[in-house]
Amino acid sequence: MIILELNDAARARKMLHCCQWWYLLLLAIFLLALKVQGDDNGVKTTVFLSPKFVLRPGEVEDKFYYNIDFPRGHIAVKEFFGEVVDEWGNSVPLHETYLHHWVIERYHAPMGVDVPKGNSDEGLQLSKYIVVRNSGVCQGNVLGQYFGVGSETRRTKAYVPDPYGIEVGNPVEIPNGFEERWLLNVHAIDTRGVVDRLGCTECRCDLYNITKDQFGRPLHPGYTGGLRCCYDQTQCRVQEGFENIKRSLYLRYTVKWMDWEDTILPVKIYILDVTDSRKSADDSTSLGCQVEYEVESCDANGLGNSGCVDTKKASIVMPQGGAVIYGVAHQHSGGLGSTLYGEDGQVICSSLPIYGEGKEPGNEAGYIVGMSSCYPQPGTVRIVEGETLLLESYYNSTQKHTGVMDLFYILVADSPPKPMLSLLTSVHELIMPSKYLWPLVFIGVAVAVILGVGYLQRNKREDGYHLIDI
Repeated sequence: MIILELNDAARARKMLHCCQWWYLLLLAIFLLALKVQGDDNGVKTTVFLSPKFVLRPGEVEDKFYYNIDFPRGHIAVKEFFGEVVDEWGNSVPLHETYLHHWVIERYHAPMGVDVPKGNSDEGLQLSKYIVVRNSGVCQGNVLGQYFGVGSETRRTKAYVPDPYGIEVGNPVEIPNGFEERWLLNVHAIDTRGVVDRLGCTECRCDLYNITKDQFGRPLHPGYTGGLRCCYDQTQCRVQEGFENIKRSLYLRYTVKWMDWEDTILPVKIYILDVTDSRKSADDSTSLGCQVEYEVESCDANGLGNSGCVDTKKASIVMPQGGAVIYGVAHQHSGGLGSTLYGEDGQVICSSLPIYGEGKEPGNEAGYIVGMSSCYPQPGTVRIVEGETLLLESYYNSTQKHTGVMDLFYILVADSPPKPMLSLLTSVHELIMPSKYLWPLVFIGVAVAVILGVGYLQRNKREDGYHLIDI
């Protein structure tokens, strides 16, 4: 007997194949949207070059460049990165040109008024303008920069996480008749052929044959090395007979930024200094932030090798509170790390140095080529107004170090993002395609629907009955 029977198994296989095909097509469209979003998430990257500076072996560059190139308008800065390059754009290793530091300062200047670039006297020029410093906490304009690091620049993470940003260019904050500008200070030391590379980078006064500072004032008794001995155009001692070849260099700096939006949460920049001796921000009786200090060798202290770690501490009162969303320290060669504690003794951030192991740029042996950064979960680490923080700095003291630093940068938001805003931001970052991609996504979905319907109709015609012998 012959009967007609529905082939349920075959039909099920076809339906399963259809669903798999449909899901794969939608997944492909989703991944395409995700990829384009990663390339066009609103963050723009701009690369600039500083004015050219020329160095001979042993020579020092320490100039201030006014009105440098910088993204204009009301923006959120997400990251700032800088490194020394030669005239062909090649990265220059630290054992040839040591980047002691670079700093970027913000100021407001009268429209149409300019100053000569490359002036070595910062105060003389800035006295004519309105300095816009960070949120503290040092006295006056000491350490008032917005951005700045040193030899660790190439391998230190400094990206401001979403939904935060460093707000600049807000027209409400710029006085009438003024415009916002930026200043760059590059402090670089050419160490090609020098007699003592570490001594030159630590600015030992005897190697520079310096007895007076850049303003002609005699050095304080006992001052053996630091910024007062390696100012602009000073010369560290070079080996006799070493070829005196000039070299043209630049600071190449990269700014990642985005146009300001109401969904971005602004952060305040604080730079803490372990040499800060004040009991409060209003304390005018103490010296305050000295920026640098000296580490005596453990032999001089009679400690022996077992105690060759120099520890320096400072108690710092915070003028305002908020949520810490980023932290990192700045140290020099010999540094072993730095830790910032809250008043309750809990660690806010611990930043450790990364030492190089080779010769190539970013991995130079004997130099700090990076510092570890902290990114607390939003709202988990908070500082309250008036809280006294403890900053501790650690240096290897098997030998003496001059002109060392321990600065701690933290970014603080007035409040963490609201849970719903945080969730929406995360979802937006994960799945929201660029506005330019929406037409493509719409077309892709439409094509998928048409093909899917056609596929189902064709299968419906082919499905049915076939002969079975019994």
